[in-house]
Amino acid sequence: MTGTDLRTDAAASRPLGALYAGNARSVMLRGWQATRSTNWLVVVSGFFEPIFYLLSMGLGLGALVGTITTESGQEVPYAAFIAPALLAVAAMNGAIYDSTWNVFFKMQFAKLYEGMLATSLGPLDVALGEISLALLRGALYATGFLVVMQALGLNLSWWALLALPAVLLIAFGFASVGMAVTSFMKTFQQMDWINFLLLPMFLFSATFYPLSVYPQPIQYLIQALPLWHGVELVRGLTTGQVDAGMLWHVLYYLVMILLGLVFTTRRLRTLFLD
Repeated sequence: MTGTDLRTDAAASRPLGALYAGNARSVMLRGWQATRSTNWLVVVSGFFEPIFYLLSMGLGLGALVGTITTESGQEVPYAAFIAPALLAVAAMNGAIYDSTWNVFFKMQFAKLYEGMLATSLGPLDVALGEISLALLRGALYATGFLVVMQALGLNLSWWALLALPAVLLIAFGFASVGMAVTSFMKTFQQMDWINFLLLPMFLFSATFYPLSVYPQPIQYLIQALPLWHGVELVRGLTTGQVDAGMLWHVLYYLVMILLGLVFTTRRLRTLFLD
């Protein structure tokens, strides 16, 4: 019996067949070790970007703006208004760059996934492993930023303790969809479209201004963006404006995660197994 036959028999005995071997942690650990040895400086630099925005916009410009009224009618200092938005952005950036550019290199140049899928690993193992790695990076960014917010007195409620699970949900959603989209990319020029989409989403998702400053049609467009849901979810927690409507933001990200996992798994299977 050949090695291929053994892998086929093992896959047939698993509940999800060839899709999942239950070993996504090995993919994540391999990626973490590679990041720690070669890309740690990139990870560290990404941590400081939202902090610089907070110091310049929140504390610098905030001294001129004063307070700002949230969508719920609460008046908060400008720094406390943009800090949770930047926290959501930190989670998004940490997750999206790991699940897009890193995945793109591994898929198109290193041909890493072909080797992985030649073992007992299935496409769902690869997808969950890479997404978990992106989730870990997003969690590191978010945890550090939460500590900075607490030190500056920008967490206005004990509900802010739930901000960390919230940003993990945000990171998971962006990582899942990011990897799914990247699986269709073939060139660096196509990958530039990811940055092209992230920048306006960062600027216009009620990050620096309340949603009410935009015309009504633009408001509907912004409310369809995933980052807006993340910003509203985290802002509600850190300012203490918690209500049942926040569950819609959670549901939005749960759908993102499900769709991302399904499309990524199917795409990896199509590319490397079929």
